[in-house]
Amino acid sequence: MTYFNCDDAPCSEGTGAPTGAQGAAQISLRIEPREKDLGEFSVRRVLPAARRRMLGPFVFFDHMGPAEFPPGRGIDVRPHPHIGIATITYLFEGEILHRDSLGVVQPIHPGAINLMTAGRGIVHSERPGQDLDQTSQLHGIQSWIALPADEQEIAPAFDHYPASELPEWENGGVRYRLIMGELAGHQSPVKTFSRTLYVDLGVDAGARSTVPLTEQEHALYVAEGALSVDGEPVPAGVMVVLEGQGAVELAAEVATCALLIGGDPLGERHMYWNFVSDSLERIEKAKSDWRNGEFPKVPGDDEFIPLPGE
Repeated sequence: MTYFNCDDAPCSEGTGAPTGAQGAAQISLRIEPREKDLGEFSVRRVLPAARRRMLGPFVFFDHMGPAEFPPGRGIDVRPHPHIGIATITYLFEGEILHRDSLGVVQPIHPGAINLMTAGRGIVHSERPGQDLDQTSQLHGIQSWIALPADEQEIAPAFDHYPASELPEWENGGVRYRLIMGELAGHQSPVKTFSRTLYVDLGVDAGARSTVPLTEQEHALYVAEGALSVDGEPVPAGVMVVLEGQGAVELAAEVATCALLIGGDPLGERHMYWNFVSDSLERIEKAKSDWRNGEFPKVPGDDEFIPLPGE
């Protein structure tokens, strides 16, 4: 899903405050998303940002909603192409119906994972779910991870993981849902292509707990509520990049939802619209292929989105 072209989000340096007693991390950068009003709802783009294009394998991180739709209205994203990435759709509220050029038709509900591997090329649409005839909500995160250089041209694929398959546990007032990767002896079943961490953290009001940091790179995004991260306040709608490893201390005065992401860096990637590659020539080919109708079609969903500006 892409709602608008890649705008740079504003960033600021961290304060460099002392880390938590058990931690070795600190905030090195704060990223404030750029918000786009789409009429029916808003999207806040966190990555790519002006001073942080990627975080581990994550090249794109959008916070959509929360939004409320009247009966007969909902998200309506026409068929559009992707190359070189895998997309991860994760909802807190609502329903989206995914269709793609592989012939997959899959609704996604809160807590489940839709993982679409674009590889050498896939086309998909995202339409309202079965709640179209009633007042409905939509709130979630859409992110993209870059594929390793030698896997950018793999065959496209789609995998769905019900919410019940994701590991969950609690520690010190923090409820963990492991979306991707490994943490604290738990492993998610969701496919990864390189070292990747993606965790939904539900922090209780009054909680104070340390969260382990196990990857080369980490960032924490506060979706709702507010956190103290190693003593530094982080409000909703802000992503903080964490330097160092070991652990980070989280505290909350109100119930808070945050997302921890991380993993190994994969090197520079170029982005144009929905196309991601380490090769500018490959992106130009993808533009030409889309313009000339050479991408596969989505069965039963034949609307067309032109390239930006065309």
